Amino acid sequence: MPIGKVKWYDADKGYGFVSNPGDEDVYVGRSVLPEGVEELVQGQRIEFDFAAGRRGPQALRVKVLDTPRRRTPSRKPEELGSMIADVMTVLESHIQPQLANGHYPERKTGRKVAEILRAIARDLDS
Repeated sequence: MPIGKVKWYDADKGYGFVSNPGDEDVYVGRSVLPEGVEELVQGQRIEFDFAAGRRGPQALRVKVLDTPRRRTPSRKPEELGSMIADVMTVLESHIQPQLANGHYPERKTGRKVAEILRAIARDLDS
């Protein structure tokens, strides 16, 4: 059985793809996951059997080798809520008026705001 890494898996849709060393990626559907496993996480190593399907290789059996590495949010919900409120104020008072007047914000300001937005997005996505 080959060992591959999960490229992506969408739990809502119930499928994803895993890398197959030396061959094309393999489709993994919810129905072939081991009992008690609801989803796979990107980068997780799995062992699998596969066969050719209509649209390419499909996993028939899956054995999970790694426990999923979940990121924990670095901020408490209250902190995150406060950050969002502060960013909204900065966007509404400094960034939006400049854009409405046909100008981009200064590079330094834009980078700082973008960095804060990325941090918020990472915490919301974890």
